[in-house]
Amino acid sequence: MLNATICFAITVSSFAFAWVLAGSEDKHNEKSKPALWALVVLWSLVALTYLPTTIRMVAAFIGYPFLELIMYNLSAVPFSMVTVPLVFFILYVITGDQKISGYISFLFVLFGATYLAFLYSNGVIGPIVTGYSSMFSINSDVAINIYLIGLFVIPTAMILGMLLLIFLQRMPRRLRYRTALPLVAISFVFDFMLTDMITDVGAMQMAARIFVLIGTVLAFLAYFPPATLQETLGIKRPRHEIYEEKEEDENDS
Repeated sequence: MLNATICFAITVSSFAFAWVLAGSEDKHNEKSKPALWALVVLWSLVALTYLPTTIRMVAAFIGYPFLELIMYNLSAVPFSMVTVPLVFFILYVITGDQKISGYISFLFVLFGATYLAFLYSNGVIGPIVTGYSSMFSINSDVAINIYLIGLFVIPTAMILGMLLLIFLQRMPRRLRYRTALPLVAISFVFDFMLTDMITDVGAMQMAARIFVLIGTVLAFLAYFPPATLQETLGIKRPRHEIYEEKEEDENDS
């Protein structure tokens, strides 16, 4: 039940983050909105991955293996598509071209669909219930390799490459924070979601989910840093910038 509670916390926090991001649409210009909605979709998919996983943990606790299998197969769908908005977000930030970002991210839809086809056609082994968790083993090396190469290695390399570009460029500390920290948090969540799915050790799986939850909180703080954190990191916006922005909004209205 502790595992189920952690999964439920991930679901709620990810949905809440996606909701807050969607609500901040008015504060973004037309050029930045595609990247914003990519993040909304990304965190919604994280939440949709862990919602059926929560039910699966409860089913394991009360002893319904058939329901566990259904929930595992259900959670595999959003899990396989998490890389799509992630790739779109990275490419759009780099290129600023919505069409190119959309076309390339569609390739990862095909990767995800191929992963699901091999996963469902070969089935899974389990559930294996331990004191910490309930786990399934993917019964297809092809599915695992597709995910590792197409849906993990490439997006992770893109995140690292973008972080390198950010740190090589000269930019204000506030802008660097707003760009780099969300990427670090997303990578944190992304890596531990993979660990969650492929590990066969119950304690490691629960630890991975704890880190996914921590990563979700970090992503929220990275995108919406409180005033005290901004002062600590030296990224607080100067008052004249805030005043100028308010003046622009008043003139537009």
